[in-house]
Amino acid sequence: MIQPDLSNPTLEFLEYDADIAAQFGKTDSISYLMHNIADWLGIAEGIVTLPIMFLFNLLMSWILIYFIYYKVSKRKDYYVTFMLFSNAMFLLLWLMQILDIQTGFVLGLFAIFGMIRYRTETVPIREMTYLFIIIAQSVINSLSLKADGLAWHQLLFANITLIVLAGAFELWSARKQRTSTKIILYEKIENIVPERRQELIADLEQRTGLKVLDIEIGHIDFLRDVAYIKLTYPLSKGENNSIDMITKFK
Repeated sequence: MIQPDLSNPTLEFLEYDADIAAQFGKTDSISYLMHNIADWLGIAEGIVTLPIMFLFNLLMSWILIYFIYYKVSKRKDYYVTFMLFSNAMFLLLWLMQILDIQTGFVLGLFAIFGMIRYRTETVPIREMTYLFIIIAQSVINSLSLKADGLAWHQLLFANITLIVLAGAFELWSARKQRTSTKIILYEKIENIVPERRQELIADLEQRTGLKVLDIEIGHIDFLRDVAYIKLTYPLSKGENNSIDMITKFK
């Protein structure tokens, strides 16, 4: 650490500050900020950097997941998953920097993890999108110190931008009618012809109790006289269907 000569406090302090600024790129950089905090606390810079950045990532991910995702979906399973995933990704990438592990190796581990775990259950596209945003947020925060000259307000802007974009699109989506779908194995195969579409819709509404917005005819089995039908119906405000597109296990 560069120490100032206190014999001329004013001049030497300016030279000391200039030397530190030159060492870390610029005075508003994250490295410079961490150095000043560590110097103020009188401890090593490496001891203070990880906890502060971890808490920053934890706060940003919690705001995104709780106030944007969970307030809309009310799904505690993905809420817990996203929080753990975000912070695990942050720590893994941080360790990767220390051990100088190639990024491709880490991404390969997550690819294997995805094939093993996430293929056992259909993950909705909305949850997959949030998972990608959370990964991007964790990568930005964990690699911020490696970005030469990256200012703390730029890092804050990047995190807030992700949160604001997610919130804005959630508000826009909430103004539209939310729908869900069900896959139905339908046995009255005589009703699937175009001429009897209204009869088919009326029969589905009577038997399911749902308001049918649209239907799509899928696989038709003439040997068993059945057909798969995708039924689209409206969701009430605050209602969620976590079993969309799931059919009976064969």
